[in-house]
Amino acid sequence: MSRQRKILDVAAELFHERGFHGVGIDEIGRRAGVSGPAVYRHFKGKDEILATVFDEAMDLVTVRPATRFATPRDELDFLIRAHASFVVDHRALVSVFAHEHRFLVDPWRRLFTRRMRDHAAYWEETIARCYPDATPEAVTIGSQAAIGLLHSVVFWPAPARAADDLVEWLYRLAIDGLDALDSPAPVAVAPKRPSAA
Repeated sequence: MSRQRKILDVAAELFHERGFHGVGIDEIGRRAGVSGPAVYRHFKGKDEILATVFDEAMDLVTVRPATRFATPRDELDFLIRAHASFVVDHRALVSVFAHEHRFLVDPWRRLFTRRMRDHAAYWEETIARCYPDATPEAVTIGSQAAIGLLHSVVFWPAPARAADDLVEWLYRLAIDGLDALDSPAPVAVAPKRPSAA
């Protein structure tokens, strides 16, 4: 394993354990087996380390298939399962993103935001092909709800996160939710107040 790889892996672990601001460069270096100043031979500082961790996460989650799918539904199935597998296999990384993304600074924030928008656009394009009668607003709502559902795993209680068939559960919950796009648009209904005893 290269020294740069070790620094990134250690930094991701530490950010997961104590948060971005709870970790210093010297500690990252110590756990990676190098001096703090040696870290600067690979990265300009902690901001660039966080940005690189996020960029590599986007590389993992935004992999597009090399072959064409027979139907739009096949592509959507692939997209959901690939994203669910990423979340399940890299929970610590997803947790770091969920809690620490607000600390990403420019220019890395702009680049990361662009990549996230491109990924969301791919979801929306795929969903729109599967549900051609859905409005653009409904497609956006559906894609954000599905991605949010998948990422919510990092906030679940430990027993639920440990399920052997978690990827399939996530897939079923996401696809069942998206299938609502084939239904008429929901009508707002005020919540019922409990009657006085």
